[in-house]
Amino acid sequence: MHPSNAELPPTLVVIPTYDEREALPGTLARLRAAVPEVHVLVVDDSSPDGTGQWAESLAARDPAVHVLHRAGKQGLGPAYLAGFAWGLERGYRQLGEMDADASHRPEQLPRLLEAVRRGADLAIGSRWVPRGAVHDWPLHRLLLSRGANLYVRAMLGLGVADATAGYRLFRAELLERLIAEDIASQGYCFQIDMTRRARDLGAAIAEVPIDFDERAAGASKMSSDIVGEALVKVTSWGLSRRAQGLRTVLR
Repeated sequence: MHPSNAELPPTLVVIPTYDEREALPGTLARLRAAVPEVHVLVVDDSSPDGTGQWAESLAARDPAVHVLHRAGKQGLGPAYLAGFAWGLERGYRQLGEMDADASHRPEQLPRLLEAVRRGADLAIGSRWVPRGAVHDWPLHRLLLSRGANLYVRAMLGLGVADATAGYRLFRAELLERLIAEDIASQGYCFQIDMTRRARDLGAAIAEVPIDFDERAAGASKMSSDIVGEALVKVTSWGLSRRAQGLRTVLR
């Protein structure tokens, strides 16, 4: 049974999961302790390790925790879109993203909440702004993330230091406009795509510094396919942007 809109707090954090049974309990415990007024939606893609069932058992004891089950592993982007649709339908005014593995410190969510309170339509928890930091990452991961963000800035001109960041908070009004369009991106590319679309809509985007920790449990879902998708799509968007700019100049 879901609470009525009158009973809802303003914020819902969406956490996609696939085989996160080891990591999720600690993440949710920290999140509920740090910001007990915030609701959580676990979007589970039928995890074989029982993540969804464990989340259901927690939801039965904690009315601020909800679970959305999906049939099979369908990707990060679609999981977030399903979670956002669920939250918007129920009237949450701010909707966030967070990793299940506590790479994003739940204790730093108030920084994003404060940025939205101060007027941001989209608050991004950034690793690559002053006072942002990454802890315990191997060199190749650091180079991949920094290189990807430099490429995105060069191709798309978003003015955002960490366009691939997955720690975010959206105003519902912006999110409704974003998901009204067809969004098929996954992984890194989903975050870049949402940033690009928000910028195109004239949204106020604020980056706040966060600490990003290497996961202590479970396995990373990063793959060459995810990196490849981002490279192809960012290149395509960048070339389209340049072509449009050239057409404007030649008119």
